[in-house]
Amino acid sequence: MIVPLNLPKAKLKLSRKNELLYVWCVSRKKTLLLTPEEWVRQHVIHYLVEHKNVPLGLIISEQGIQINDLFRRCDVVVYGRDQKAKLVIECKATDVALNKQVLHQIAHYNAKLEVDYLWITNGIKHVFYHINRKDTSLNILEELPDFEVLNGKH
Repeated sequence: MIVPLNLPKAKLKLSRKNELLYVWCVSRKKTLLLTPEEWVRQHVIHYLVEHKNVPLGLIISEQGIQINDLFRRCDVVVYGRDQKAKLVIECKATDVALNKQVLHQIAHYNAKLEVDYLWITNGIKHVFYHINRKDTSLNILEELPDFEVLNGKH
């Protein structure tokens, strides 16, 4: 289950109970079963804090949103200092392809959250998007901008 990822190593607090592996989530402040998707999500959260200067208090993991009559959970949402969502991240297990279906899923979430940045990842492959509101285009970025850019400060 623990697969090397294309992200910097994260100092995760792992524990074992009854043959199952658990991880401490610094965002939710609780111990969670370490699923393949959670492995990716926890590395993403640590990457945001340690390498993109995102304050931990502005990261919400498993954020619930209501879309029409459906309740959905966004894997990770990063908020700006103005308390508005800036980035939505969809995490998949390493063996899940990042295809149009995954992009459609995160776009569906963004219809509600209206962020300017999207990130889809399976821990191995990462696709970063910027939404240009002027011409409503979706542009692929080479890397995720630092928090101050996400926050609207250049």
